[in-house]
Amino acid sequence: MTAELVRGQNHTLPQTRLEIRVSAGTPVVAGATLGDERGTVRGIEWIAHPGSPQLPGLEVSQQAAADHRLAVDLEALPTGAHRVTVLLALPVGVGGPVRFGAVPAPFVAVTGLDGTEIASFTLTDLDAESAVSALELYRRQDVWKVRAVGQGYAGGLAAMLADQGVTEPAALAGTIQEAVTRGLARSVAPPPPRTPEGDRVRHATGSADHRPTAPPPAPEPPEPLTDPAATGPAHTAQPHTAPGPAAAGASAAGTPAGGPINYAHPRRQHAAPPSPPPTAPPAQPGQPAQPVAGDATGWSMDERLYNQIWGMFEDLARAVAAYRSAVDFAESRMDQELDRALSDPRNRIGGAGDRAREAARAKRDELASRAREALDRDLAQLAAEAAVVEPALPAAYAGWGNPVWHAHRIPMEIPMALRIGDLHLPERTDLRIPLLVRLPLERGMWVDSGRAASEAAALLDTDRLRRLAMETAVAHAARLLAVYPPGEFAVHVIDPAGSAAGALAPLVEAGVLAGPPAAGPGGVASVLAHLTRRVDLVQMAVRARAADSLPPDLDTGEQLLVVNDFPHGFDDRAVTQLRYLADEGPAVGVHLLMVADREEASAYGPILDPLWRSLLRITPVADSHLADPWVGHAWTYEPLTVPPGSRVLEQVLAAVAEARRAAGR
Repeated sequence: MTAELVRGQNHTLPQTRLEIRVSAGTPVVAGATLGDERGTVRGIEWIAHPGSPQLPGLEVSQQAAADHRLAVDLEALPTGAHRVTVLLALPVGVGGPVRFGAVPAPFVAVTGLDGTEIASFTLTDLDAESAVSALELYRRQDVWKVRAVGQGYAGGLAAMLADQGVTEPAALAGTIQEAVTRGLARSVAPPPPRTPEGDRVRHATGSADHRPTAPPPAPEPPEPLTDPAATGPAHTAQPHTAPGPAAAGASAAGTPAGGPINYAHPRRQHAAPPSPPPTAPPAQPGQPAQPVAGDATGWSMDERLYNQIWGMFEDLARAVAAYRSAVDFAESRMDQELDRALSDPRNRIGGAGDRAREAARAKRDELASRAREALDRDLAQLAAEAAVVEPALPAAYAGWGNPVWHAHRIPMEIPMALRIGDLHLPERTDLRIPLLVRLPLERGMWVDSGRAASEAAALLDTDRLRRLAMETAVAHAARLLAVYPPGEFAVHVIDPAGSAAGALAPLVEAGVLAGPPAAGPGGVASVLAHLTRRVDLVQMAVRARAADSLPPDLDTGEQLLVVNDFPHGFDDRAVTQLRYLADEGPAVGVHLLMVADREEASAYGPILDPLWRSLLRITPVADSHLADPWVGHAWTYEPLTVPPGSRVLEQVLAAVAEARRAAGR
């Protein structure tokens, strides 16, 4: 039975291999420190944080997130460590909340590896604090216990580290926050909260499907689950292992279903979609369930597919994390067993040492093999699901090679999301997950044209890489034009030197741009002034609640600014205006799509760092640079390309132009 702790209360831990789950409702930094018998941290080597996430027996998340899973193996902690303190802090300098009093109360749960909850603690009564010691695991007379702490610090992470005896806490806090900022800049934004019934729902009958069905509705939607029993002990000392079926009755916040406290996020919807999703045909005994497109709840098929794709994304991230953790643990366990065996002088002569090595390696191979079997089973089911989902996608979610584009009609409503590429992991490169971004765009994009962007980019000459980068930007602009209703999306282009004329030809010839591509200093200044004025006027109208007072010549539709070869052709004033558009534009419908080589803008120094961080970096060639919002894997991004010889791009743009003429735009 779960012990629901209050501040200062403790509870005995029945096992030493644990998982600590954090649910905060907003991105937080999670870390942990090791203390000696007096609770003193002996040095930075006893601190696990996003910039240094692993210690012996302890691993934390590599980036800020609303939900965390920390792995603890108390038996594997360094000699002299008697205490593990779990720390939470709000990221600074990223535009988020600056005090815990402004966010939902964080929830922390200690669970076993099978997902069984041992103890939980809700951090209430926080106000001005921006960092908090959530709980601690401590050893008393060879018995490990957990204590609810909830000690907040208005001075932030530096004050909390100083309280634990860390030398130079301000410098370490700055290092941690810098690592968090880098992680947030490359992380794919998670989808918005779904309804309690909005998680992936499995409708197949029978027990053959090794992926558990979603639990009954709870105050918070449950995490997608995988089967830890499939990998056995290989899950023990690592952070990203998924909970087992025993966790099916708990919410993502770690709250038991039907518990006395409601931890529901205040902004989360609670109305169930009106219609059920498609149901998979019943599975035959001994066979896995057959996948079906739209196997998630939602108000429409597009929303179901959107939720299903994000569910597949999360399932793949966690399945691979469990496999990698299992393999790492198997290697670590083998090293420990070898060290113990070879430290005995009796094993250094004769065949005892060889037998010990063979036994340790055999055990390592067995654990790794079991983990791989479980991963292959998950990958096979996800691949089957992807094969069913891909042909069923609407145009906004589909690749250029999907036949749906040949029958595409310009919609009268904005779709939920847009596909901007594919993601895959090295464990199975042919299993591609569509990368979907919500519409209207919440963040601009930057197509990196630098040769140092990736190994694939380094093999291309500079001119070809820049041409590919601009063609990628044009394809994204065309997709946005094609999925917006006629006249509700305008594209402006800045091409200071006119070097992108060839790549821009499809947009120019179709007549779908808001005006000719701007060239020269005068053209750059004119377009930036026009869009800056629009942002200013709309912001003032929104603040004054006077939308009717906007000038009649102001286009209130969404605006996209495509910039080629930044910073060429930009003076200091133009750079300042561009930064302003990147920061303030998305909230009022002005978005950036930049083609740039960051090294060429290095002369501006750190003044442009906020600009790069505000944009989602994508590449014209394959590159492993994007991180998922759950476990922080480095995913390989593949840009969407038009099939060779296909004229689908020209056909789509012609349909956009025809729809505009028919609508009188």
